[in-house]
Amino acid sequence: MAVVLRFPGVARDSPAAPSVGAGSRLGREPYFACAAATARPGGRCLRRRGLVVRCQSGAAVLKKGAASVAAEKAATGFTVVMKFGGSSVASAERMREVADLILSFPEETPVIVLSAMGKTTNNLLLAGEKAVSCGASNASEIPELAVIKELHIRTIDELGLDRSIVSGLLDELEQLLKGVAMMKELTPRTRDYLVSFGECMSTRIFAAYLNKLGKKARQYDAFDIGFITTDDFTNADILEATYPSVAKRLQGDWIDDPAIPIVTGFLGKGWKSCAITTLGRGGSDLTATTIGKALGLREIQVWKDVDGVLTCDPNIYANAIPVPYLTFEEAAELAYFGAQVLHPQSMRPAREGGIPVRVKNSYNRRAPGTVITKTRDLSKSILTSIVLKSNITMLDIVSTRMLGQYGFLAKVFSIFEDLGISVDCVATSEVSISLTLDPSKLWCRELIQQASGFLSH
Repeated sequence: MAVVLRFPGVARDSPAAPSVGAGSRLGREPYFACAAATARPGGRCLRRRGLVVRCQSGAAVLKKGAASVAAEKAATGFTVVMKFGGSSVASAERMREVADLILSFPEETPVIVLSAMGKTTNNLLLAGEKAVSCGASNASEIPELAVIKELHIRTIDELGLDRSIVSGLLDELEQLLKGVAMMKELTPRTRDYLVSFGECMSTRIFAAYLNKLGKKARQYDAFDIGFITTDDFTNADILEATYPSVAKRLQGDWIDDPAIPIVTGFLGKGWKSCAITTLGRGGSDLTATTIGKALGLREIQVWKDVDGVLTCDPNIYANAIPVPYLTFEEAAELAYFGAQVLHPQSMRPAREGGIPVRVKNSYNRRAPGTVITKTRDLSKSILTSIVLKSNITMLDIVSTRMLGQYGFLAKVFSIFEDLGISVDCVATSEVSISLTLDPSKLWCRELIQQASGFLSH
């Protein structure tokens, strides 16, 4: 059972993207144009929210033997997904270590999913914000742009690769920032296009390095291999049409010319707009589990900079220890309510595909990590982890009209539905309702006005 303890802080009431050249990534014809046409606006997405605490018993799924690995490899071409976060590929040294880690499993044929290098995503966002007000003539001098260029060029030089691997992307990035400066705005659509450069560069560098080592690899941009999403820029949902599209592309390429796929995490392409979208911060985990389900792989490995999912936040309690086993439901709850190790939506594809997720430490590969499966043995541990979620908003609605009246709650929640506001937790009494709202999901004074108007009638 995942126990979530939250200590709320009460909050008191108190144009189009810049044009780019025809040869840019944004202007290319999407690979999945035909598949996208079959997607419906109301098509099933990966997002599911709500708090459901369950106790389930049973043994954790064990890793299969070499014979099973060989059989699965022959059937699909791939055996596991290995996802590495930004800190795992933050420098040339870290990329060497990750490459060594991958090559230490010769029996596996993995699909690799990478995040942007280090703090690149943050620097891209800061560069975009500064470009809005700096003026087009000064866009090239934005400090964060210089940091991004220096990091990637230095990494390429230290790995002994050709700078042309990312030079075109760096030039395109600079032109985009100049466009933002000229327009004096950074729309959500342009923001997603902007941050996509991080993953696009890290995967190209890493694929080139593996090829240099003699391990044949092929780089893929997720938005060009079938990751079809809604057009909710900065927080898009993956559509069901993604699974067959991704499987067809990766398996087809493997049959034609076997090579380890190096895929950008975090990215997709809107089914209507055909523009680059992002899956929300930490969305590379969702990319990995989506690929795992699409290909029906044996295991999904998420390599982080901690020894698995911990019993609590180590920044609050230094003696936090890894949790050996979790269920998919427990992991999803912990992620949604504040645990930073996993993306909140990443468990659903793995759960639907029945694929275990193993969270391990790329800095400490011998640590057993955390295995997330459909069921686990509850004989040793009921309480698994505690999550603190701070700075949430609490809203109290008090009305004697609730007494003996049916449908009152439905009418109240229709207001949240109309405004697109997600509610975390609800507590009710005879005459009051207490709600907690996540401040990251922006809500406005209109909520107070509508609720007040409803109660006054």
